[in-house]
Amino acid sequence: MPPLSWPTTDSKNFSLDASGVAGFFGGEEAITAMATVHLYRGRRWLGWYNSPGSYTIAKEFGRISKSRLWEGLFPGSNHDPAVAFKLDIMTGPKYVASRSGTVMQQTGHFAHLLTQGADDLTPVSLPATRTTANSRISIIAVPEIVYENLLVQTMSIRHAILASFPILVSISACIFSALFADWYCFAMILLGIISSGITCFVIGSGAIGIETVKNPAGGSPPGDGILLTQNGVIILKGKEKDVNAITKGKFSLQLKGAPEYTAVGLCSLFLEVQFLLQLLLIPQGSLFGQIMFLTSVVASWAYNSFLASLDKGKLQRKLFFDTIGLHQKAMLGFEASTRTSMAAFACFVLCEDLPRPLKGIEPMKFLLEFLPNETPVWQKWRSQVVAQVEKEEDEMSIFQPGNVDMSGLTSNEQTLLATLLQDANDAYEGYIK
Repeated sequence: MPPLSWPTTDSKNFSLDASGVAGFFGGEEAITAMATVHLYRGRRWLGWYNSPGSYTIAKEFGRISKSRLWEGLFPGSNHDPAVAFKLDIMTGPKYVASRSGTVMQQTGHFAHLLTQGADDLTPVSLPATRTTANSRISIIAVPEIVYENLLVQTMSIRHAILASFPILVSISACIFSALFADWYCFAMILLGIISSGITCFVIGSGAIGIETVKNPAGGSPPGDGILLTQNGVIILKGKEKDVNAITKGKFSLQLKGAPEYTAVGLCSLFLEVQFLLQLLLIPQGSLFGQIMFLTSVVASWAYNSFLASLDKGKLQRKLFFDTIGLHQKAMLGFEASTRTSMAAFACFVLCEDLPRPLKGIEPMKFLLEFLPNETPVWQKWRSQVVAQVEKEEDEMSIFQPGNVDMSGLTSNEQTLLATLLQDANDAYEGYIK
């Protein structure tokens, strides 16, 4: 069959010369899109399209490989796979345990995901006499986690099926280039399809897991504690081994070929070879072939941009919650009108259902975390909150000014203390309801 002809295929005066663009154009979108390959079920099979940004992808993921050869080809600091694919890059807020005494100035990736999830809760407003700065309070009942054979539940393939668009466009562009006998562009489009598909398959074959302290010391107390966020607090209630998944946990990514990850290095090298060949051979193609090449690249870029636009934090949060069995009904949200109400409410919740007198827990410690002021007014206020917490839960509030020794305070300080006691009383009223 003779090749088809089109007037533009014989043009000698105009050339798109898209080869140089293909290696860099859309590189950031391609990297972000590749970071979703482990989040969707079956996504590793759907990389067979002429993806742009081959050079950028090679430089980014080539640094996962660890050997002198790969370090020479892809210089820079070596990335752990989980870090390279943005699965372990965020830090969480400070954590203070209520029973074990553990204090972590900085928690991990899962604590960050939980913080973002808590912000999405619809809060119930606590009683408020006054309003200064609204503070969020989230209560999380951490479920029992069975770590044996714990598999991360990846997302449905529904979004990934959209990959059929760039795949069909790339294959069609490849076929049309062959029909018009533009073998240079045909070969480069086909090379782009193969290199992208193999890279996606090799990288996507990695297994996501959860890495945490799964077996705390025998006899460890419950893992109840607080995460101190910028605008509030998250109260965690559960066993030590389960709470550890949030405070000390992170995603792990096990790629084949550890620890050198030679397969990843070979894929990155393949992508660089593809970039160089496209740089040399695409200008030799006809205008029609170059249009076909550019069409496949733009279609692939559009799909990569769609994947890059997805909220990765929300996806990871859903995977984590589904894997450990944390459901929406186990998360409660409240909103206090002042920070003093928030601090008092948190203390009441942490000491809930504990036998009196309290043993193994110090409410004063938490109040100091929230409000470390050491003036006489604040010292008296904290002492009164602790006294209320120490009482049986069904007893009356003792936050009336008449129940507090006001000696030694000026009239202004007495007024301030009365205001702060009313904040604590509002918190108590909201708690007992």
